[in-house]
Amino acid sequence: MAKVSPIAFFRSLIEKIRRAWRRRCVAIDMGASTVRVYLEDRGVIVDEPCVVALDRAADRIVAVGKEAYDLIGRTPADTVILRPTKEGSLTHYEVTRKLLQYYIRTATKSLLRPPRLIISLPEDADEQDEQMLLNAAREAGAGKVYFMESALACAYGTGRDLSRPVGRMVVDIGGGCTTAAVISMGGVVVCKTIRIGGDALDASIVAYVRDRYGVIIGERAGETIKKRIGALYLHRMVRSVEIKGRNAETGLPEKAIITSKEMIEAMAEPAAAIMDVIGDVLSATPEALLSDVMRDGMMLCGGGSLVYGFGRLIAKITGVPVRTLKDPAYTCVCGAARALQMHKTIELTPGMIHLAKQQKRRNGDPEPEEELPEE
Repeated sequence: MAKVSPIAFFRSLIEKIRRAWRRRCVAIDMGASTVRVYLEDRGVIVDEPCVVALDRAADRIVAVGKEAYDLIGRTPADTVILRPTKEGSLTHYEVTRKLLQYYIRTATKSLLRPPRLIISLPEDADEQDEQMLLNAAREAGAGKVYFMESALACAYGTGRDLSRPVGRMVVDIGGGCTTAAVISMGGVVVCKTIRIGGDALDASIVAYVRDRYGVIIGERAGETIKKRIGALYLHRMVRSVEIKGRNAETGLPEKAIITSKEMIEAMAEPAAAIMDVIGDVLSATPEALLSDVMRDGMMLCGGGSLVYGFGRLIAKITGVPVRTLKDPAYTCVCGAARALQMHKTIELTPGMIHLAKQQKRRNGDPEPEEELPEE
């Protein structure tokens, strides 16, 4: 074994200390169904269901993430499965705080200084959600906390130059929300969010199986079917999968076979709602930017975009080219991390960004006048 000189040893030690002391950047995409954490120099280190198992009797968290997700339908009466975020809004502050603390510590366990943290927010988040997340992140041990709109984060995740006066359109189909937006000069020009996403596609499959076959299946089974044979455009070869559940009338176990062709009908309603959002944004986009979008196409991201044929369906109905990114599920968190690393260049400031007010200004809604103090 080769001997290491004292000088090389101390240089190595100093480098390790320097790396540990350097303030790192951490990005968190806390969606309705999945939480993803990006750590500078390491990439995506967490990609788990945004689920917590809570023991109500002892008021303590039993499991987090995938471990908690695997407990769905298998817990005693005193243990409940919670989603800290539902359809883009915070539902349990204390659980959110503990969840953030868990993931921040997971990302920064080898660091000596509190990290810079950026959290992506859905465009319809209100100030109460922002304040709750800000407080939870600070209590969880973060240093400076930044917020960014999820659409803008996705745009940064595409790797394109956003500083130019060129229209870039992104469509983010997440678990609880779908957001369509047009970006130009580093800001959001037109944006619309609907609280329908991948979870709604799962629910529509569950409802279809019950109505068509009289078989009751769970939420996880609906998600599994979507991932295996889910389609919004005809496959060249029809695929099928066997489903197992309970008969809706007798309650006895029952099986059925469902095909990918049926998936188009099963997911038609939520898919149509998503198409309406995209159409509304295109209709509201200024002509100069719309020509850019028509030339360069819209970028499809988010886990819901992985459903077979979604991009082809959008392109056929809107007439706009659609580009599905390589890792669409990671676009938002990677884009937020990229923006945080560029925070001085793009003048990103810590603290609340008041998304609700920004959205009102985009829609042209008058802001309430401030009352003058009485003399």
